[in-house]
Amino acid sequence: MALSCVLRPPRRPPPLALLGPPAPLRSPGTAAPCRSLAEPSWEERLANAVTPLWRLPYQEQLQVKYESQRKILQALASRLEELGIDAQKPGGLCCPLQPVVPSPIINGYRNKSTFSVNRGPDGNPKTVGLYVGTGRERNIVCVKASHVENIPSKHKQVAQCYEEFICRSPLDSCILFHEGGHWRELVVRTSRCGHTMAVVTFHPQQLRQEALATQKALLKEFFTCGPGAVCALTSLYFQESTMTRCSHEQSPYQLLHGAPHIFEELLGLKFRISPDAFFQVNTAGAEVLYQAVRELCQATGDTVLLDICCGTGTIGLSLAHQVSKVIGVEVVEKAIEDAEWNAAFNGISNCEFRSGKAEAVLPQLLASWEDARPLVAVVNPSRAGLRCITQPSDCLSGLPWSVYWEVTHWSWCPDALSQVCVEGFICLCLINIFSFILHPPGKQRDFSHCSALPAKWAKLSAVWVAPVAS
Repeated sequence: MALSCVLRPPRRPPPLALLGPPAPLRSPGTAAPCRSLAEPSWEERLANAVTPLWRLPYQEQLQVKYESQRKILQALASRLEELGIDAQKPGGLCCPLQPVVPSPIINGYRNKSTFSVNRGPDGNPKTVGLYVGTGRERNIVCVKASHVENIPSKHKQVAQCYEEFICRSPLDSCILFHEGGHWRELVVRTSRCGHTMAVVTFHPQQLRQEALATQKALLKEFFTCGPGAVCALTSLYFQESTMTRCSHEQSPYQLLHGAPHIFEELLGLKFRISPDAFFQVNTAGAEVLYQAVRELCQATGDTVLLDICCGTGTIGLSLAHQVSKVIGVEVVEKAIEDAEWNAAFNGISNCEFRSGKAEAVLPQLLASWEDARPLVAVVNPSRAGLRCITQPSDCLSGLPWSVYWEVTHWSWCPDALSQVCVEGFICLCLINIFSFILHPPGKQRDFSHCSALPAKWAKLSAVWVAPVAS
């Protein structure tokens, strides 16, 4: 089963062709050079980069995504054959692929957006937007996202106000760390409860604490009393970071204004969300996804649900009422705190959450597993790191034969990412796919060539679920 959303084009009609290089950068205040009719605008180039199917009608988008998933499963079947396993079923796939389920919301559905700060098409180094180009090619241009249809207007409003603020600031933007500058990316999170959180990342360089305090005070004043007050922020956070990505443990998020969390409602439950906690980017789509997982896993009252990379606990908590126990694993400590709060607030008592990397926590958990109840594991197999889980077969040898694994994949993989996805799925599902398709209970087969496969596993299964919310 798959979930998708529409990516609509700008309101004006597109050009007849998409050929030719982008217009060269120019200094602020200079006139824009004439552009050939064959050249796409920067807005169109950004749409091509972040919403690559925007030119297609919605139903065609769904079909493209379905075909993409089908090709991934074909590639997976081919890889299994290379390992000496005949895994192909009718249609050339190794397991069923459900039809694409459309997103309930097709415009402005994102509840989280990350805006970069860099040089724009006019040369302004304090442009707040999204990237066209790559760092490797040294051709990055930051284009304002005001025309991108899957970003809600509130996010665009906060981004516009942030750009106004940093343009007023005497401090430079931080484009390359070693070249100096301070103002960096902006993250905006919103919820259906009407809450808005903004997180500003700032490179301190050599600033003293007094100077840092001044910048934080100016930022707070702008968004509470100045032009940015129109954004009506629920929470304003500030993070000093000298790295590309920095966790709360590495550099704490500093609350400058408002409440420490925002809240979201999903499937009748209320969830608390911290600045860096994972939450599905399409809330309405997540509800459809979790309902699909609920139907596919067929969990019963004695099932134990293992929610891997659980974030704020949304999947586990939404399924908690139909299983005997939920175990969530998450590397972000603040997300674990949110998950525990969410369980308590919603009156759910059969959940426990463990902090740490999945590849470290799971081997320890499974090695000591003595519970005879069926186990259902839900995970996104394309996540980096999960390939390590299945390598030491010893950590799996203690599990009962009645284990059932449910494996979900919930992001559309363009061709460039398909191979990564297939490799991750193979590593995670060697046990699942092989034993389900090729080693039914009571039938002996030699898996000695599969280093990750314990010989005693028999009653296992894997289901490919591909909700798309890109």
